[in-house]
Amino acid sequence: MSETIGTSGTSGTSGTIDVLVVDDDFMVARVHRAFVDRVEPFRVVGVASTGEQAVRAVDELRPDLVLLDLYLPDLFGLDVIPRLRTAGHDCDVMVISAAREADTVRGAVRHGVVDYLLKPFEFEDLRARLDRYAGRRGRLLATVVHGQADVDRVLAGAAVPTSTVGTLPKGMSVETAALIERTLRTAENTLSAAECATLAGISRVSARRYLEHFHTIGSADVTLRYGAAGRPERRYRFRGHAKSRQRPGDEARA
Repeated sequence: MSETIGTSGTSGTSGTIDVLVVDDDFMVARVHRAFVDRVEPFRVVGVASTGEQAVRAVDELRPDLVLLDLYLPDLFGLDVIPRLRTAGHDCDVMVISAAREADTVRGAVRHGVVDYLLKPFEFEDLRARLDRYAGRRGRLLATVVHGQADVDRVLAGAAVPTSTVGTLPKGMSVETAALIERTLRTAENTLSAAECATLAGISRVSARRYLEHFHTIGSADVTLRYGAAGRPERRYRFRGHAKSRQRPGDEARA
């Protein structure tokens, strides 16, 4: 597959976050592209299927973020990153891969990736990470360093905030986040997205988005409840909430 070339160099003026998708499977790359394009302010500007194509695409398109598969036909994905840095590119890299080896994850951290998402995943899994990245990137771009406290805030950008609703991704409201938090805190047991939506009086899709956000920032735990058939049900509880008990059949998610 050849790379898809789009308009480059516009993210600084349009407010968008330009993304390059790198995956050797054409259909997977297309799904990832569709996922990214559903999340504001992200925009896919290109797709590459090999490491060499990825390097050339970054040269031409200058993306802000690269979604990088590791199992590429010509290069191991992590070997692409030092080539980008040697060429002077400072784009961020988010690994999206089926690679679960501890050495690979540690190598990704050493190369400075902003996140690591295991395949297969659902749209909300990627959306939560993109939202988190956008928030962290916005804080970094707006940071003015007057002293050590400012540096500490930058370095702790991924830390769990003391207030769950203090900083939210674009498109989320403080009022709804507070509603979902109260619903989780007062629940006697774990809640599914559907149960939380019913209790809070909002749509299941909205409840799931806020619940996944809380899970991403470390404020909520997720367990999997396996039924007789179909995919396991994701169940949520507010972290540290003593009243919340795991139901029989739930399995903690690593």
